[in-house]
Amino acid sequence: MPRKTKNSDPNLELPLVTNDSVSDGDMPMAGTESSPESSVAAGKFDPAKAAAGSAGDSAHLDNMFSDWFLDYASYVILERAVPHANDGLKPVQRRILHSMRELEDGRYNKVANVIGNTMKYHPHGDASIGDAMVQLGQKDLLIDTQGNWGNTLTGDGSAAPRYIEARLSPFALDVVFNPKTTVWQSSYDGRNKEPVTLPVKFPLLLAQGAEGIAVGLACKILPHNFIELIDGSIDILRGKKTQLMPDFPTGGIADCSDYAGGLRGSRVRVRARIEQSKRNQLTITEIPFGTTTTSLIDSIIAANEKGKIKIQRVEDNTADKVEIIVYLPSGSDAETTEQALYAFTDCELSIASNICVIENDKPKFFTADDLLYLATDNTVHLLKRELEIQLAELQEKWHFSSLEKIFIEKRIYRRIEEAETWEAVIQTIDQGLEPYQSLLQREITRDDIIRLTEIKIKRISKFDAFRADEYIKGLEGLISETKDHLANLTRYAIAWFKELKKKYGSGRERKTELSSFERVTAQAVVLANEMLYVDRKEGFAGYGMKKDEAVCKCSTLDDVIAITQEGRMLVSKVSEKAFFGKNIIHIDIFNRQEPNSVGYCMVYRDGKTGSTLAKHFTTGGVTRDKEYDLTKGKAGSRVFFLIAYDVADGVPEPVRVNLKPAPRLRKSEEIVDFRAITLRGRASGGNIVTKHAVRNVARMTQAEKAEFEENREGDFALDPE
Repeated sequence: MPRKTKNSDPNLELPLVTNDSVSDGDMPMAGTESSPESSVAAGKFDPAKAAAGSAGDSAHLDNMFSDWFLDYASYVILERAVPHANDGLKPVQRRILHSMRELEDGRYNKVANVIGNTMKYHPHGDASIGDAMVQLGQKDLLIDTQGNWGNTLTGDGSAAPRYIEARLSPFALDVVFNPKTTVWQSSYDGRNKEPVTLPVKFPLLLAQGAEGIAVGLACKILPHNFIELIDGSIDILRGKKTQLMPDFPTGGIADCSDYAGGLRGSRVRVRARIEQSKRNQLTITEIPFGTTTTSLIDSIIAANEKGKIKIQRVEDNTADKVEIIVYLPSGSDAETTEQALYAFTDCELSIASNICVIENDKPKFFTADDLLYLATDNTVHLLKRELEIQLAELQEKWHFSSLEKIFIEKRIYRRIEEAETWEAVIQTIDQGLEPYQSLLQREITRDDIIRLTEIKIKRISKFDAFRADEYIKGLEGLISETKDHLANLTRYAIAWFKELKKKYGSGRERKTELSSFERVTAQAVVLANEMLYVDRKEGFAGYGMKKDEAVCKCSTLDDVIAITQEGRMLVSKVSEKAFFGKNIIHIDIFNRQEPNSVGYCMVYRDGKTGSTLAKHFTTGGVTRDKEYDLTKGKAGSRVFFLIAYDVADGVPEPVRVNLKPAPRLRKSEEIVDFRAITLRGRASGGNIVTKHAVRNVARMTQAEKAEFEENREGDFALDPE
């Protein structure tokens, strides 16, 4: 058999192929020839057999590596990265809590001591245990902390484990532990017992959230509100539908319109809470979940350095509450700057959700409401199990108390004085109790009789029948009450959740405001603090060409559209200098959000000697840096005239096409009214204006336009009825 060697993970054993895998009988004897050369010399070497053996070994190794990888992937998913559906805990978290319960005496314990004790169950290093424990403590639910545990708002780390202390919170002691309902298993070395899952009677996973990356699988569960989870569990028990929304400890504003219950692919957009405290001053009082004040300020400074926003300075006054003051230059628009902060900084983030948990030893995907249903059902099951255990214990107490009363009142203990053997004692007591069997609720066992023999003489001598009757009556009341709870389990569970909310719900109100807000587009709020320049002849354009022709103001996020004399169109991101094609006749900022908001009127020649056409079009959506031909694509095509206008508010102007003199040419010009040409896409060929040679195309003067409009109205006037 191959030997096994342990890697850094004690729970993984990978087979290692060594020389020990070969039996002694297969090993060559000392002094014998075993090389291929010697085998050939001896006439024993077969190349075909050697090749077949090599291929077999390769296939064997492939199979082994496939099995090892599958085992490793399964281990990471089940034992490290993904929480369990029953208690909502990862193995390291479960072991930390179990270890803290072992050490629990009401006093604080050094975190270093807890880590050391947890090593009995989690043999993956003190660093992993310490990090997981700090994360649990920062969630302020299961662990009562003392000392510097870090600051989740600023991102500051905690002090060393030897300096900070912890103990279980009262909530954890009430909700998480019950050894009577816990299923136990052996620890990794077999020396101790640890829980398979803790009997948590609360949707803990949804309250705390979780995040983990396994092999080929990821989990991200957003935190939800403590009180809303309890209310949701009560609604489920009452047969009502629930709709949970995340609630983040950092507060902020959340748009959960795409949350979809936390399914794979769902997202939540979160924003910082920004207030205008003074005229040129914005104050951030709450930050998005997943950021810190440090990272948020860094993103603001980076956006300012790139020219996307304009600020004077940023001041961080965060302590127990967030306070980031953003000072604006005088004359700045605070509302525009606020929108720019959402667009270009971490003041607005999109958080993905992927609820994946382990159920029945398999990873499964749920919605938040499904997970709440599972947690509620598990809580009811645990409450039922606790009641059943409690009922059995009460009935056992009632049985023995009644048996003890009969044993003492009827003086059965005196009958054993004459018994000479232990078996005779047991038999004498059994015979003495037999007439009273009908007064009891179950058969008298040998263990019951042995317990009776252990009653001390002092207790017998001070026995009070009245007090015994009162005690038995009290037990009967508790038994009746427990049976009632079991018979009305749903009502009991609802009352239990209400008591839990009353006891621990104070101060756990919702922190994140639910709202719906439009996505801020960068183009709408970016500062146009650059100037676009163009060298039309050479075909270059950009904001770094300060010696060339100025076109318009632009920002570093804008796209530029350029059309050349040959009718080729190109849309590209603005830069310091870029080539768009020689002989540029039109260049401007391209509105990618509304590409059809601008109309173009163009007169061009189709090829070197073709007809002249008029085209009325919009660009539509385009691919950046892809060249489009606005003509029919024939070589020698040339644009005579091109003008752009606003489709919503503008009106295309008529133009005059002047023809070259030619024999028998009756007209020297053609008027093109673009209003009579249907507005189409960029791929349309256009309408033929003339087949004669064109000298030029010119705009009409004001007088010519007035005359044209007058004749045009007359042409289109309706006859009176």
